[in-house]
Amino acid sequence: MNSEPDKVEGAPLIKPSSTDHPLYEKIVEGCRTVYDPEIPVNIYDLGLVYTIDINDENEVFVLMTLTAPGCPVAGEMPGWIIDAISPVEGVKDVQVELVWDPPWGMDMMSDEARLELGFM
Repeated sequence: MNSEPDKVEGAPLIKPSSTDHPLYEKIVEGCRTVYDPEIPVNIYDLGLVYTIDINDENEVFVLMTLTAPGCPVAGEMPGWIIDAISPVEGVKDVQVELVWDPPWGMDMMSDEARLELGFM
């Protein structure tokens, strides 16, 4: 029996992104212009962006985390993401939510990020 009633057994921990939306790749490129100031890799390849959800009105909702809850840029990072995505042609609105569950881990980094940081 599942002890957590808000989680459906077999459901993903993170809502899937709108990868089939025409703006998705441009929004990812916007995310790749934002860097964690302590790590020389962009936040997308670090695996900090969990979900990019784009609705029919071209409103973008980004669900993301940081490398640690005590990250000194926690208050600024959502604004950086909004500033990076808002100029994408066709985007109507951008909202960013920081979450801590599931916690970020180095296994969430892309191969490019691992290579850049010398882990490969």
